[in-house]
Amino acid sequence: MCRYFETIKIQNAEVCNLAWHQQRFEKTLRVLGATKTAYLQDYIEARGDGVWRCKVIYDKNGVKEVTYHPYTPRKITSLKLIDSRIDYPLKALDRSEIDTFFAKRGESDEILLVKNGFVQDTSIANVAFFDGDAWVTPSTPLLEGTTRARYLHAGRLSEKKITKNDIASFSKIAFLNALVDFAIMSIEKTDKDTLIVK
Repeated sequence: MCRYFETIKIQNAEVCNLAWHQQRFEKTLRVLGATKTAYLQDYIEARGDGVWRCKVIYDKNGVKEVTYHPYTPRKITSLKLIDSRIDYPLKALDRSEIDTFFAKRGESDEILLVKNGFVQDTSIANVAFFDGDAWVTPSTPLLEGTTRARYLHAGRLSEKKITKNDIASFSKIAFLNALVDFAIMSIEKTDKDTLIVK
């Protein structure tokens, strides 16, 4: 049976943005045809000082495993633009297809997936771009992340179809996921298949 997961940030004993994870958890269970739901808060323990990565693994029958690891952010200075064929609408534990594309990054730190000419996501985060006036996020994401949903709901982001060629017109990129929240970097250079950020 396929398994799915939520990655939840715990910072200084506070479980962050749990309502948004609960919403996606319940949506996934409905798609899987589950007949009952559960409450993530019943399975999560608040950890102490620092930032913790809580991973809740589940299937249609409920929560199967919860793990905790101290979180250290990855350093990203370059992204390899890679044409993708991936469909990943649910946060599945099987990420083998994403990992296959990630292995093609060469000397870059991360990948930026592009499907049918339109920007999707990195291997670990949604993205947003600053056009000089506002932040926009691709309307063609690989996965609809909880942080992305939260910022869209708050009106701090808008959706737009973004092509590979559009990237050169943006001055900044942000990585969005539960652990980094909204991490902004300047776009230093673009060429046909590499994005340098700082």
